[in-house]
Amino acid sequence: MHIAICAVGRMKAGPERDLTDRYLERFAKGGPSVGLEFSGVSEIVESRAKSAEERCREESRKIAQMRPEGSALFLLDERGKNLTSRQLSEAIADLRDQGRRNLMIVIGGPDGHDDGLRQAADRTIAFGAQTWPHQIVRLMLAEQLYRTSTILSGHPYHRD
Repeated sequence: MHIAICAVGRMKAGPERDLTDRYLERFAKGGPSVGLEFSGVSEIVESRAKSAEERCREESRKIAQMRPEGSALFLLDERGKNLTSRQLSEAIADLRDQGRRNLMIVIGGPDGHDDGLRQAADRTIAFGAQTWPHQIVRLMLAEQLYRTSTILSGHPYHRD
């Protein structure tokens, strides 16, 4: 299954980007052994619309256009469900085992996601109740994807 990340906003150069890239490289190397291929990161420019609702709607339209037909959709959203690392890896493995060919994981902009996109999502996931900076969310997602590949392969990186 191909896994792509779609993010509203740009990741600037710096230590967060370096560490994110390191985890994504590890995932790209380890994922294929468990049937997961990393398809890369696509960035969408933040909307400059006047209202938060308009910004969310405009960004969601762009995300929907990038989504491969028939792909599963996971949204990272503070209102989502908190999953353990093992639960996230099981959710991804379940999609893979059901024959889903693509999964797009979306990091929204500062205003979050449009209700229509949220309703279209297969899962809405939170990385805790706190609000996190965009760069840190990308880093956490990259690490969790790498962790998913290690959990599914039985590698000792993850300890319960």
